[in-house]
Amino acid sequence: MTDLFSATPTQATYDANDIEVLEGLEPVRRRPGMYIGGVDERALHHLAAEVLDNAMDEAVAGHATRIEVTLDPGNRLTIADNGRGIPVDDHPKFPGKSALEVILTTLHSGGKFSGKAYATSGGLHGVGISVVNALSSDLMVEVARSKALFRQRFARGTACGPLEPLGVINGRRGTTVSFVPDTEIFGGELAFRPARLYRLARSKAYLYRGVEIRWRCDPALIDDATPAAATFQFPGGLADHLTEQLADRERVVPDLFAGRADLPEGRGSVEWAVAWPIWGDGAASYYCNTIPTPDGGTHEAGLRAALTRGVKGFAALIGTKRGTELTPEDVMTGSELMLSLFIRDPQF
Repeated sequence: MTDLFSATPTQATYDANDIEVLEGLEPVRRRPGMYIGGVDERALHHLAAEVLDNAMDEAVAGHATRIEVTLDPGNRLTIADNGRGIPVDDHPKFPGKSALEVILTTLHSGGKFSGKAYATSGGLHGVGISVVNALSSDLMVEVARSKALFRQRFARGTACGPLEPLGVINGRRGTTVSFVPDTEIFGGELAFRPARLYRLARSKAYLYRGVEIRWRCDPALIDDATPAAATFQFPGGLADHLTEQLADRERVVPDLFAGRADLPEGRGSVEWAVAWPIWGDGAASYYCNTIPTPDGGTHEAGLRAALTRGVKGFAALIGTKRGTELTPEDVMTGSELMLSLFIRDPQF
């Protein structure tokens, strides 16, 4: 009988020398799919979303009112906000390194874990901007903070030099991130699509009514009807967007069912907009901390239950017996709705 546990002459050795320890952001470059889901077009645009989400977090926290998204030749995307600016003082656990450099070069570092710097945020795991840095051949960050301007450049996750103080600056504050995705990771054919970035920027504007988002793109990069410049601001939030989406379609009820409410004990807020067009297949969009949640969640289940309960309750109030037998599918089918939740410590 063959001993299954005995080594054979052709068996390769496997010992401590075979155990690799990847440092810094090398794991991201080795296995980008683990962090952004692949190296295709969707993953490429995920980099843009990560940087934009950071700027949006500053807006939702009440520190930024304006975000600028700019696409230039060479596949360079720049996203700037007028928020507080990433801290540039030395990090206490990394002597000689600024907090900016730690955030850009260290996984799971950031100000969104404790809830002290941000009550709610879309970026929660501390890997967003560092992953963008790891997968970019060139990334530059400028921070305007306390009337001083700072700059630092990175390449493939590594700092190209120390943080540079550029002197006094007045009338400007916030963070500007400019980066070029690495062709070693994404190949030389993939490039940012203006139409996709335009839609991304626009969607963030209606998710938070207090922010203005400015879009600019070099006209030479556009091959469709996407505008080269636009400014997005929706004072009515989701209701504004749904009204535009419905256009002149006739509805079962003329007015939207829309509103906003703060959660108890300062735990966040929720905003919704719902309509029932006479014709159409219906559509639903759900968000948590400005992040799309296409797979749903407890916020979706809560809205379904509340709408059903409300419609059935109204039917009972006016004496329509058949209405009291409605199911959630009856209420939701054909509806067009949007739900945006801001909450601490969501489980994505």
